[in-house]
Amino acid sequence: MNLMADYGWLLWIVIGGLAGVIAKAIVPGKEPGGCIVTILLGVAGALLAGFLGNALGWYRPGEGAGFIAAVVGAIIILFIWKLISGRRVR
Repeated sequence: MNLMADYGWLLWIVIGGLAGVIAKAIVPGKEPGGCIVTILLGVAGALLAGFLGNALGWYRPGEGAGFIAAVVGAIIILFIWKLISGRRVR
């Protein structure tokens, strides 16, 4: 049974939400947005991690990033956001 094929976008939302919440808890300071932005942050983190993992040869073509990689990707996005927006990371 392929879990992603069975639940598709619903599983992306749940995993993205969890990854976004964990990333926001790890990165110091106040981050933007509410629930939807947190979910989008986690999903974007997973996409970033999958892209970087494929580019570096860590994943096979078409293989997505795991949960921990999604959290790391979301943390990277938060740090980039803070650099662009001029907010300090404390």
